[in-house]
Amino acid sequence: MKSFRDYAPTERRNYITLSTGEYYPDILEDACHLYMPVLEMFSQLLKRAESSTALFMSIADTPNQWMRIQLCRVFRKYVSPETSVEMLKQKSKARQICKDFGDGFRPVQIVQDRFDSRPLPDEALCAVLWEYKDRGKKGYDLTEKFFNLIQGKFPSLNIWGPKRAGADVQAKEIWKDFPNDSRPLDFVISSDDKKKTYAVGLARYDGDRGGAQEDDRTGGYKNCADEILSYVHDHGLSTKVIFLNDGPGLLLGSMWEDYSRIEERYPDEVKVLTLRMIEERLTEEWLIGE
Repeated sequence: MKSFRDYAPTERRNYITLSTGEYYPDILEDACHLYMPVLEMFSQLLKRAESSTALFMSIADTPNQWMRIQLCRVFRKYVSPETSVEMLKQKSKARQICKDFGDGFRPVQIVQDRFDSRPLPDEALCAVLWEYKDRGKKGYDLTEKFFNLIQGKFPSLNIWGPKRAGADVQAKEIWKDFPNDSRPLDFVISSDDKKKTYAVGLARYDGDRGGAQEDDRTGGYKNCADEILSYVHDHGLSTKVIFLNDGPGLLLGSMWEDYSRIEERYPDEVKVLTLRMIEERLTEEWLIGE
């Protein structure tokens, strides 16, 4: 059976599944329609705010979560590019954020002037916000297709975990004495009654990766495989590890080489797959073999 490395560079593109995208400027009409209420709300809060910290506190008090997150994104662009949206959307930490980062907020008078200088709706800003709308969707699509393929190919087995969005499966949910309290997994392949775990793994869509992102991904995979298989070996189990990856990013830089090395570290216990490799490389014999 071919290993991940055995696919020649000239044929690798044939094993990549591409996710569909959207065209610019076609998205502008929908983007402006979706985000016009956000910009209107930001404008109202901005006019009432005596300072940029007061503006942020009023955003943090916005009850609708979706609206609050979008307002945080606008706030970051206009007022505080040094802070992340992940930080800003933590409602309970709003006062601490103002204390720690408030000195770097752009003065509210300048924010008002810059905001008023743009049309409403601001097509450019709406297009930027639109980019966040489906963040993660390609990864969700990948896992959903993987679940469907596994269920069709191995009807006697059970695949479970977050098929699209949802909380990851923690290794401790499978093995109560697993040493790491936070080892997230994207899927588990088990017997129908979940009493025997055949494989666990992660799924990622690589759209356009490189540099430090490559190192982070492959380093995380190595740690995951080492941690899982160390436990498996210590307890006399036969659970395998699957890394499902897809997308054009696999063809960039050293990604294919890096993934090949990960598979080769545990040649009988780790598989790196794309969706199109499942039919020829993932067998029931490998999954349930002792």
